[in-house]
Amino acid sequence: MVISFGLGIFVQSFYVIDKISILWFLSIALALALVWRRRTVSSDRINLASNLVLLFVVFVFCFALGAVRMLWAEQYFINTEAESKFEEEIQITGVVVREPDVRSNSTQLFVRIDNGELFLVRTDRYSGINYGDELMISGTLSKAEAFETDLGRTFNYPDYLRAKGVSHIISWAEIEVVDVNQGNFLLHFILTQKQDFMHRLEEVIIEPEVGLAEGLLLGVKQGLGDNLEMAFRKTGIIHIVVLSGYNVMLVVTFVLYVFAYFLPFRARLIAGVIAIALFALLVGLSSTVVRASVMASLLLMARSIGKSYQVLRGLVVAGIIMLIINPYLLAFDIGFQLSFIATLGLILVAPYVESKFKAVPTSFGIREFLTATISTQIFVLPILLYQIGEFSVVAVLVNVLVLPMVPVAMMLTFLVGVTGVFSATIASVFGFLAYLSLLYIITLAEGFASLPFSALVVPAFPFWVVIGGYILIAIVLYIKFKTNQKIEAYDLIESFVKSKSAESTDDNGRESVVSWFVEEESIVKTRLSR
Repeated sequence: MVISFGLGIFVQSFYVIDKISILWFLSIALALALVWRRRTVSSDRINLASNLVLLFVVFVFCFALGAVRMLWAEQYFINTEAESKFEEEIQITGVVVREPDVRSNSTQLFVRIDNGELFLVRTDRYSGINYGDELMISGTLSKAEAFETDLGRTFNYPDYLRAKGVSHIISWAEIEVVDVNQGNFLLHFILTQKQDFMHRLEEVIIEPEVGLAEGLLLGVKQGLGDNLEMAFRKTGIIHIVVLSGYNVMLVVTFVLYVFAYFLPFRARLIAGVIAIALFALLVGLSSTVVRASVMASLLLMARSIGKSYQVLRGLVVAGIIMLIINPYLLAFDIGFQLSFIATLGLILVAPYVESKFKAVPTSFGIREFLTATISTQIFVLPILLYQIGEFSVVAVLVNVLVLPMVPVAMMLTFLVGVTGVFSATIASVFGFLAYLSLLYIITLAEGFASLPFSALVVPAFPFWVVIGGYILIAIVLYIKFKTNQKIEAYDLIESFVKSKSAESTDDNGRESVVSWFVEEESIVKTRLSR
């Protein structure tokens, strides 16, 4: 069902399936369903045929649903009021509905007008515009166009913007602030606290380390600068500033421990879900954050009603929810693609990879980081080479060296921001320690990125090669698991998950649950006090 629903969205994304064709699909599914209903003969052969008919009916029906959902989403961008005014001077009034995206030489604003259309407005970097400001904007309405990247890939910019809900672009506009505080009060408060926190970091930690600090904690990549971001990409550690499950796990852990002494178990889990939602609003609702937030929330809800949690099922549910809300994510959001494929790789491959690295020490999480890095590299490689065109030769080594320092840098950076509220001296002490940990990460990234063989550029290739790559991976995994007499595939995954999820008793007699969040960066243990 999930595969056919996604396939319907994917096909409709590139090949227009009109409403008549979709009706034909549904009619065929209905006719076959009636045939299946009447096949009630007890013969095994007939039963097998009936089951195949039912499977095909479900496939066709879900495929049609996916195509309908994508077709419905496309209507939002068709026949808009501003569509006939491209390359003309226009004037609009709207409200900034997302946190301004400050780049090296410009600021990107997401402005929604009264009829619901979302505009991407580019203006000066130091515009001073904030979330919730109502603006009068004058400028030339332009159309997004696909372009070729430095690595020879064609970037589908129009559909990338549609995945973000953007219908039109106004570049280098003249802006006048008409009113302020017109957005959501809660989001305005959260973003204000975020800006204050970042200012406290910038007062203590110097560039470029403070840019990395903001990226680690808040997912703000703009502070890295072009050169450092390129070094992170070439060494395969750009994911540390793309917030996802690791950061969500830390938030949940902190909330559960804080409320452990005066709230019952279920109330703490509800508080954890609320904290996840607030954190997602704080750092921005990117596809990686939303996916991780949904999976973590499902885990907490399952615990609250005493049910077991299956990571793979949680990943599937998160994917379905996100695609129902925004089907453009499937084909046009590289973050969505890499996040889900990497997590799937950890679920399916990490147990097998870990079994091959028993000799690697567990100190500082080295074995876990090595396992996670290799597992994700295997699964994301085909789509990464197709979309980006660059392969990091040093990624595994750099990840093993860098990842143990990431939680240290995050904790010290967090302490800088918190202690900066009441003591500049204490904040400076933590700031110096944070600077050293951040400097370590940057030095490694720049050092390895400077090597001539650190990354290889792969020529562009057709999409069928990606499909073939994943078919090959599936065949290899099937053969490996099937021929392994000691550990069958299902048992391996089950034992891996169970070994990371067990009940124990604290010294004070309180029962606790040890849960494991399986994410892109690493496999991180979290104690959920009960």
